[in-house]
Amino acid sequence: MTTTTPRPTPQSATHQRHTKAKSSARQRIAFAIGNLGQAAFYNAMSTFFMTYTTTALFARTDKAVAARMIALITSLVVAIRIAEIFLDPLLGNIVDNTRTRWGRFRVWQFIGGIVPSALLIVVFTGVFGLVNVNTTWFIAAFIVTFILLDVFYSARDISYWGMIPALSSDSHERGVYTSLGTLTGSLGYNGVTVIVIPIVSYFTFRFTGEHTQGQPGWTAFAVIIALFGLLTAWTVAFGTREQHNELRGGDEHCKPLDAFKAIGHNDQLLWMALSYLLYAVANVATTGVLFYQFTYVLGMPEQFALAGVIPVVTGLLTTPLYPLLNRVVPRRWLFTGGMALMIAGYAMFIAAPRNLAVVLIALVLFYLPAQTIQMTAILTMTDSIEYGQLKTGRRNEAVTLSVRPMLDKIAGAFSNGIVGFVAVAAGMVGSASAGDMTAGNIHTFTTWAYIVPSVGIVLSLVVFLARVRIDEKRHARIVEQLEARLADTTR
Repeated sequence: MTTTTPRPTPQSATHQRHTKAKSSARQRIAFAIGNLGQAAFYNAMSTFFMTYTTTALFARTDKAVAARMIALITSLVVAIRIAEIFLDPLLGNIVDNTRTRWGRFRVWQFIGGIVPSALLIVVFTGVFGLVNVNTTWFIAAFIVTFILLDVFYSARDISYWGMIPALSSDSHERGVYTSLGTLTGSLGYNGVTVIVIPIVSYFTFRFTGEHTQGQPGWTAFAVIIALFGLLTAWTVAFGTREQHNELRGGDEHCKPLDAFKAIGHNDQLLWMALSYLLYAVANVATTGVLFYQFTYVLGMPEQFALAGVIPVVTGLLTTPLYPLLNRVVPRRWLFTGGMALMIAGYAMFIAAPRNLAVVLIALVLFYLPAQTIQMTAILTMTDSIEYGQLKTGRRNEAVTLSVRPMLDKIAGAFSNGIVGFVAVAAGMVGSASAGDMTAGNIHTFTTWAYIVPSVGIVLSLVVFLARVRIDEKRHARIVEQLEARLADTTR
């Protein structure tokens, strides 16, 4: 006697679709929340750690000694981050080889929420005040702490973006996840710019009675960002599930050397990476010194919050539109149009750096296309996973997507270097004020904050248009080829 499984009734089928839709919505929300804290954490660790270093960390130190220590910290941060660029593919390889009951990625979100949060607090306390006791021991402790902070943050970042191809193999669905993550990333990153001075000033006053941005305020700021980063990482860890399908393959482990081979053999990934690196370095070189633009060039530190409000507003307007625009406008032209707007913004920065109205318009032009450019780069790199799989026979999700965090790390290193260099070279350290700035100081600032980065933006666009070939249509054809190949091997 044979039995047959009854077909689902229309009601049960509708219920299943409704349940699936709710589950998908919850997963999208959980994924989006993750980058809210992750981006806030990165901005605190990258941009505002250097602001803290140049303004408060050595406040009790002689000015000449402070300048030397700032230069040393800047050099160390740049050296550490550049040295660690070779580590990111290996971290991606570790993530790809992770096999747990929770999947490959979620466990790294859990760990990546705890360790970096604790270490962020350590570096924003001057290693618990050791900087004021013994600078030699402080430097030694700082090196170890910052390396561990950078490594575990990278593991979190790589596993976060590496999760996208595990959530969907459809290019447009990936665009939804990328758009959500980029939107919340913009809110988190730029939200920190809005709140940093009020938080630091408030807690400095509460603990010292002084209306400045002192050590107690920076420590409180780090604690807040650390807790926020922890909670958002755990939201991803407990709120997402990865797919299991034929494209994602079996459980074959990738050797460490294979991680570099996977990147080296993927020409489309490499060209997109070069274009993105040129953009990212230019972008962080400018955003990293906006505090100095408002404080020392305009002489309006109280208006610095606008440098955070503008990108939040532009991000809210443009990021949700990206998946819709991308259905009718190819990514290639979205990227090109965005770069054109940024170039116009740089022209205004260069023309009138001391005019608040012009600077604000330049900021709008600078930030308006930022999310579109970044999402195009992320999606192109994500789609290059299947390109590399078709070309080499190996699917390297986290390894491939470790490239973008690696590039952000390189850009962050340059940002730290540029911020430290500009602060010292332009005399924007310690007790200096806008009234102390000479024409030479302003010229030095403008050159490194705007002129040099604008050249990087032009070069980024040239590389993208000349060498990046993978797009939505080509990716769809690649997926079809892969599915046909996999179907043949299973017959």
